[in-house]
Amino acid sequence: MGFMSFFLGEKKPTASVAKERLQLILAHERSGRNVAAPDYLPQLKAELIAVISKYVKVDPSHVVVEREQQDNLEVLAVKIELPDAR
Repeated sequence: MGFMSFFLGEKKPTASVAKERLQLILAHERSGRNVAAPDYLPQLKAELIAVISKYVKVDPSHVVVEREQQDNLEVLAVKIELPDAR
């Protein structure tokens, strides 16, 4: 987002806003993270469902958000079962 865009109030695409929110949530949680039980996952899941539902009807029970540890990397896994296109 450029300097002028910020002050002129131009709207950003929804996906871009969602990406920035996700980055902020993850950065915040990493700074004071509770390794055993990250408390941001339920909120993150709810926000993802809200954004995706604007475009496709999804069953919230078919959306899974997990934090996984792979070697020395922390991975955020999001699995979304989309409805059949037929």
